[in-house]
Amino acid sequence: MYQQVLDPVADSLGWSSLVAALPLAVLFVLLGGVRMRAWLASLIALAVALAVAVWTYGMPADQALLASSEGAAFGFYPILWIVINALWVYNITVATGHFDVLRRSFAQVSDDDRLQAVLIAFSFGALLEALAGFGTPVAVTSVMLIALGFPPLKAAVLALTANTAPVAFGAMATPILTLGKVTGESSDTLGAMVGRQTPILAVFVPLVLVVIVDGRRGLRETWPVALLCGAAFGAAQYVTANFVSVPLADVVASLVSAAAVVLAVRLRPSAAARPAPVAGGAADEPTPEFAARVEGRDGSRDGSRGADPRAEVARAYAPYAIIIAVFVVCQIGPVKDLLDRATRTFSWPGLHLTGPSGKPLALPTFTFNYLTTPGTQMLVAGLITMAALGVGLRRAVRAYWTTLVQLRWAIVTVMAVLALAFVMNASGQTVTLGTWMAGAGGAFALLSPILGWLGTAVTGSDTSSNSLFGSLQVTAANKADLSTVLMAATNSSGGVLGKMVSPQNLAIAAAAVGLDGREGDIFRRVVLWSLLFLAGMCLLSGLQSTAVLDWMVP
Repeated sequence: MYQQVLDPVADSLGWSSLVAALPLAVLFVLLGGVRMRAWLASLIALAVALAVAVWTYGMPADQALLASSEGAAFGFYPILWIVINALWVYNITVATGHFDVLRRSFAQVSDDDRLQAVLIAFSFGALLEALAGFGTPVAVTSVMLIALGFPPLKAAVLALTANTAPVAFGAMATPILTLGKVTGESSDTLGAMVGRQTPILAVFVPLVLVVIVDGRRGLRETWPVALLCGAAFGAAQYVTANFVSVPLADVVASLVSAAAVVLAVRLRPSAAARPAPVAGGAADEPTPEFAARVEGRDGSRDGSRGADPRAEVARAYAPYAIIIAVFVVCQIGPVKDLLDRATRTFSWPGLHLTGPSGKPLALPTFTFNYLTTPGTQMLVAGLITMAALGVGLRRAVRAYWTTLVQLRWAIVTVMAVLALAFVMNASGQTVTLGTWMAGAGGAFALLSPILGWLGTAVTGSDTSSNSLFGSLQVTAANKADLSTVLMAATNSSGGVLGKMVSPQNLAIAAAAVGLDGREGDIFRRVVLWSLLFLAGMCLLSGLQSTAVLDWMVP
């Protein structure tokens, strides 16, 4: 049995926090400064976390290794299980040529690559986030952008940046539901509070996307449509989360924002006049094998071929309609309860942990939700897609193998990062950092989003961040006489901004666009946007804790 210690270094929470932050500092320096491959940087950071756990926190080596093994297992299931099956469905559409039809259909909405980025990375990506989450929108939308002619590096940056505002309500609001469980607050109330923070972020994300694509000129020429898209998304997310259904917030918002873009283009034809983007240079080119895989069968990547038959267009959209149908059916109460009967929960063998107070921790509890996990539901959607597109078993298996090869380094990275996260959580390193920040008193309202950002940056999941820091946010709020609903919700809202710098998401993006080993380059392109958005969320949280904006707290 290992009992966590909050201040193992000179009985000082501050000095202990500096040591506890070492694994994260090493990880981000190796990624952003040294430009090391993500899988290698993650393994080195994991070694540092193990060393800190054993030699500083006094955690038995076998317990530390067991915690890392549980983290690696969690990284594969359910997280990688979702990403692998989502990319498999995509690869099936590539193999049949229907992905080419789909991208030409998107291209026909507008020839303006800036609006294509908004429509695909933001609106369509939000729909994928709503249904599956866990890296799926980054993997799928980045490849769609490449197929339309975007340079791989820019496609990855766009996909990561867009995958922010929808994250808190992703996977049918799994982060919010988890936050409700760990804090004891109503998930509906928490969802309503998050729905009064992330919609404000959503207004600005499409504007940033057009800046990434085309700089100041892009903002000057397309800001009306980009602003309309963000405002439509934010308004729909707010209304749905507060007055309709928290799990459906992103589904409704994504469809409303997409409709707003299409309507704006139809009413303002000049918005669709810009030609497709120029391909990247040699430093931004994927491997030849990857390039061959995303090239259309007609050799084009800009949707310039003539219109496809309506039947083929319908079949191209069929996989996504199937995914939506499968996920919606699985969310129906009686169906969900039936599927949940296959869930198995057990304690990780040999791992015994207690918190600083001596109470047993839930970390060793591992859940195998065989049928309710989005990964299995995505697999079912893939099997139905095989039938809809007339794909044989041999062809489908070949596509699955292609997916595994494509994600091989991402698999190592994600498992290593989750192993690191579990070691930090089990040893007490994460709690040390959180407790130190919680000592800021009333100023904690400004720091609360940073805690959520940190949790998601480490684990790659807003759900995991909420599990990690949700109860700590409530404790800190009570000590500082702040709203517990506000602080708990802010953990999730701040956490969405850590997605774009999370090593696991960087690895997924790099693998998806064929730039394995270039995770550091992607990191440097997105980290400033992540920090800028985080500063805005900190300001919003601080104002909502005062008389200026406390009327926004339900």
